[in-house]
Amino acid sequence: MYAVIKAGGKQHRVKPGDVIEVELMHGQHGTSVTFTPLLVVDDDGKSHFGKDLGKAQVKAKLLGEEKGEKVKIFKYRAKTGYSKRQGHRQMYTLVEIQDVLLGRRSPAKKTEDKAEEKVAAPADGEGA
Repeated sequence: MYAVIKAGGKQHRVKPGDVIEVELMHGQHGTSVTFTPLLVVDDDGKSHFGKDLGKAQVKAKLLGEEKGEKVKIFKYRAKTGYSKRQGHRQMYTLVEIQDVLLGRRSPAKKTEDKAEEKVAAPADGEGA
């Protein structure tokens, strides 16, 4: 089972046991976090999305913070003697995915009852 979550403006495909880097989240080491709403949940080949997700959520644990790779920034204007160097290292939070929970809704009985009513209605209409 996997899910697609949205964290820090990015989408991540996660499954239980994955360790991912997300934008900096302030919290204590070992704190529990839940991601909701989710974009897609795949349950053994059956995809759930939109209203079908119901109360689905992904439970995760914060592992700590680390810096990403250095991004070098160089600005230059020709023939003016202007040049500027700068660097940046983005802070990320390491998150371990513990569980993907699919909040099950039970509309199966309602859809079966409606299907039976639809089958019965045309039969009565033809006999009249």
